[in-house]
Amino acid sequence: PLQQLQPKTIPKRLGTFQKKPREPQVPRSLIKQIFRHFTKMPVTRDAFKIVEKCCERYFKQLSDDLEAYTHHAGRKTVEKADLEVLMRRQGLVTDKMPLNVLIERYLPLEYQKLLIPVAMSGNKVIPCK
Repeated sequence: PLQQLQPKTIPKRLGTFQKKPREPQVPRSLIKQIFRHFTKMPVTRDAFKIVEKCCERYFKQLSDDLEAYTHHAGRKTVEKADLEVLMRRQGLVTDKMPLNVLIERYLPLEYQKLLIPVAMSGNKVIPCK
């Protein structure tokens, strides 16, 4: 006797699999390079892992604070003034140590040119606002 062929049923997925969004991280190589530059000595792996976690928490707190300052000002964009207020609260920027001095001291020349306005011939100021 011939039996009728029945189509096989494929079990349906209960829910779509969604990848959990990951937060962007500062590259480990950059953290290591900066830390070695300022310590000027070898660092063990265990100590570096702690430094890495501290950097992650620091930048998370930094971004949360900048977001709060921007939201409080009624804007949607973080501006240089927000960062300067944050650095003042941390004690990095004072009346004796302005932000431009910190920029000149710690950033390479190409970043200095982008952040510090300079008067050029023809009555032009670079970078433009």
